[in-house]
Amino acid sequence: MKASTFVYPWDVNGDPAAPDRIASLGVEQVTLAAAYHSTRALTPRHPRHRIVTAEHASVLYPADDRWAGRELRPYAAGDWAPGDSFGEAAEALAGAGLEVHTWVVLAHNSRLGAEHPDTSVVNAYGDRYPWAPCIAQPATRAYLVDLAAEAAVRPGAHGTELESLGWYGLQHLHAHDKTGGVGLGDAGMYLMALCFCPACRAGYGAQGLDADALAAAVRDALEPLWRGATEDEGWAGVEKLLGPAYATATRAWRDETARTLQETAVRAVRDAAPDGFQVLLHADPVTYHVGANPGVDPAHILSVADGVVVPCAGGPALLTPFAGQRREGAVIAANFGVVSGMGGSPATLAADAARARELGATEIRLYHAGLASEGDLDAVREALAAR
Repeated sequence: MKASTFVYPWDVNGDPAAPDRIASLGVEQVTLAAAYHSTRALTPRHPRHRIVTAEHASVLYPADDRWAGRELRPYAAGDWAPGDSFGEAAEALAGAGLEVHTWVVLAHNSRLGAEHPDTSVVNAYGDRYPWAPCIAQPATRAYLVDLAAEAAVRPGAHGTELESLGWYGLQHLHAHDKTGGVGLGDAGMYLMALCFCPACRAGYGAQGLDADALAAAVRDALEPLWRGATEDEGWAGVEKLLGPAYATATRAWRDETARTLQETAVRAVRDAAPDGFQVLLHADPVTYHVGANPGVDPAHILSVADGVVVPCAGGPALLTPFAGQRREGAVIAANFGVVSGMGGSPATLAADAARARELGATEIRLYHAGLASEGDLDAVREALAAR
């Protein structure tokens, strides 16, 4: 199976040894960040630094004039990725024989939420999630679509992977995160992800719901969980807490909103890209799931994009719904963590990849060559050599 590893431009720029070191892992491709959220990242082998602090979400290249005069526009990176950092790193990696694809993070931007709070998801209590742009709002959708097209189709790129192209919710580490004191479970997290901004309130109205009554019902449904009760997991738990009618209507609104955004963004990328440019989405096969791997309908998304990148940190089971579509030529990439200090398991990569292949994976992704220790990278080399 073809293997690709995720990389940041700051892992490569200023380190002449980085491209060959990454190629020596046995990967054929790199998925290189072109638009990325705020982060603090270790760079354990870089000759000039050990920690990179990306202070806010930004594009890692010079944005073009499509943004002139627009209120919502991407932010330029600071000194962690100056100028065309993506282009510089892409050229160096291609020089080592690696195929470069862009890595584009979309509906995840805390600075956007801080400076334009009306763009954020608002939960049933009126709390805003500044890291989570509401994908129902027309201006936000236009921003995300144009960002996808610009950031994905960078010079030298052969394809893209679009992350966070869907709903975001509570599940996000934000600064010194202290939200784990109550176990809300899958159902509670869905209820905490429901947005009540003006656009979503209108959307619920189109489903025949009164938004105020729905918000009250969501708060009532969550109350037992705040007191420590546990409920059925999965969609059955949502229906039990909120009631089938409310649950079905909210999901219909959210599924349609995400689906149409994904269709529009992929079409915009294809319109901007050369022939043969590959478009993949980071995705979960359960449509009501939210986050970096937003929920999608497998049949639908494989009719829109060239494939998916599927999180496999908890095992490869999420691959099965995508592989079951039996789409000719579809990429189904299993995404494995290989940073042991972040919960990855490079020592079991060979076995994990073999199991993923049995379940229909056509490629693997490795998170993340720049963050991993020397021991982790040695384990990756050994596993990929055994393919």
